[in-house]
Amino acid sequence: MAAVTPVVACDLCGCYNQPLNIEHEKPYSIYAGMDEQFTRFGTERLDGVKQPNPAGEYIDSSITQFVAGISFLDNRVGVQLGVPIIYRSFQRQRGFGIDSGHVSGIGDITLTANAIVLKKEALFHELPGGFSKDGKTALSPQSGEPDFSATINITAGIKLPTGDTSRLKENYLPEVEGAPESGIGPHDLTLGTGSLDGIFGIQAEVRYKEVFFQADAHYSWRDAGADQYRFANDFAASAGPGIYLYRKGDRSLGLQCLVAFETKGYDTFQGMADADSSITELYIGPRITATFGRVNGEIGVDLPVMLNTPGFQTAPDYRIRAGFSIHF
Repeated sequence: MAAVTPVVACDLCGCYNQPLNIEHEKPYSIYAGMDEQFTRFGTERLDGVKQPNPAGEYIDSSITQFVAGISFLDNRVGVQLGVPIIYRSFQRQRGFGIDSGHVSGIGDITLTANAIVLKKEALFHELPGGFSKDGKTALSPQSGEPDFSATINITAGIKLPTGDTSRLKENYLPEVEGAPESGIGPHDLTLGTGSLDGIFGIQAEVRYKEVFFQADAHYSWRDAGADQYRFANDFAASAGPGIYLYRKGDRSLGLQCLVAFETKGYDTFQGMADADSSITELYIGPRITATFGRVNGEIGVDLPVMLNTPGFQTAPDYRIRAGFSIHF
């Protein structure tokens, strides 16, 4: 099962997790991969209620993250580097006119470390299969794996202020009196936060034969950012059951139903709350995962079923996730 790649509610950065069930013949593994998230923001909301959109405001946000990492100590400890490339096209109300264009460039780079703190395998009934490397755990002849497995992985790291923050300077511009309000602010278009932040997470997976359940949670602690703007701390979690449609040896095809929850408080500018920066979201959608030897991938669609958007915001309509990684 390819691990979920959660992205925080502000659509600024993500933290890729390598799959927990990849087996390696060597006591170490080097991997590289790419993860893409496309989010369509096109619905105007005022305190969560849909509003007309006469200016046709929207953001099409694409975040392509390149990752590379190494795991060692029997693949229980690892470090990872993530480099996001961001492209956002947009149209928004600007004073009494319409502003359209795009922003693009490198986002905030992440450097994380992870450790597997629990890994258990068991067999619940006798099978005429072989034995694992320790000669004790019987293996299913269909999948070449134990009937039951459980893994817990913890993550900690930092996000570096490498993304361009020039859009945040727009906060210093005075509002045009009497002009229509825009649902797209500078914090929606910036490529970075300008802050050195902490990232903390936990990931868990439980499998019994062809049925699995996966869950993870991530918390980002934000320091003071650029141009007197500070992004709020954010929390993201996801969980859902799945089933393997095919699983044999090092090849598998799985289908998962995923529920994702994300929330962040109010950003602040010069110590004052930014009224349209807080959001709480709940998504649900299908995800397909596949493993072929040392290559694994995923693709999924997330649809919002609950949006709490204080103030006037251009809210997300859907997002599409896809990615793959190769283990050497």
